[in-house]
Amino acid sequence: MMMLCLVFLVIFIAFFIKFLTADGDFTLLSKGKVKREEIEDKVIWVTGASRGIGEILAKQLASLGAKLIISARNEAELQHVKQQLTGKYAPRDVMVLPLDLTSGEKSLRVAVEKAESFFGAAGVDYMIHNAAYERPKSTALDVTEETLKATLNVNVVGPISVTRMLVPYMLKRGRGHLVVMSSAAGKTPAPGQAVYSASKFAVNGYFHTLRSELCRKGIKVTVVCPGPVETPNTRTGSTERRVSSERCAELTIVAATHGIKEAWISYQPVLAVMYLVQYMPSVGYWLMEKV
Repeated sequence: MMMLCLVFLVIFIAFFIKFLTADGDFTLLSKGKVKREEIEDKVIWVTGASRGIGEILAKQLASLGAKLIISARNEAELQHVKQQLTGKYAPRDVMVLPLDLTSGEKSLRVAVEKAESFFGAAGVDYMIHNAAYERPKSTALDVTEETLKATLNVNVVGPISVTRMLVPYMLKRGRGHLVVMSSAAGKTPAPGQAVYSASKFAVNGYFHTLRSELCRKGIKVTVVCPGPVETPNTRTGSTERRVSSERCAELTIVAATHGIKEAWISYQPVLAVMYLVQYMPSVGYWLMEKV
């Protein structure tokens, strides 16, 4: 009995140390490396690809042999990113597709039709919804109507509209994978970011429901919820421990290639708060109010 207790104690300590040092949820980290065979030669459309995580996703996907379509509002920045890509199809065969998610249904439909026509009309295998409106820093009651509408249009209406137009093509082929860059703010309250948090809760709700409707028709959905991530704008003046953009992109691709439905990417204490709010909400919200 003493030996059994000792074994359990050692396992608990090892589990606790692993949890303290983790940069993602246990399901995600248990998958190990990216499954390259799920990416190579596939057509992958990445929005918000001109900078930040989107740019790094494009670089990593290109190196894995993907056929890339990169989108953002600024075509010049996209061309700059394209020239930095290396891989089986990069940079020569990378498709640059300027896209403004707030431009309206007609314009978005044209973009979807163009994306589907690239690479010999092979169609889009992976749609990575990465574009997002800059986080407004204001309290829930102080947010302006302009900021409210801009955030929801880019973070919610735009991705949903593109999805509504793209998925019918995927359904005809009997396959497709939507990868949504959400946020830890879409799982737990984020003081000072009420509208941003609301937009991510909305995105989570839509895409998880979409999966439940289409899971038997060959359509997969992966929702990725990163916590604090290090970007060029946060590398100075921030004392918060952040996951690097490169690691965030890598874990996102791991989640997608392993077909994970929802993945969390963060260091502590954000990761622990996400677990508490998910599985013990009363305790999690109480703790957040105390902190």
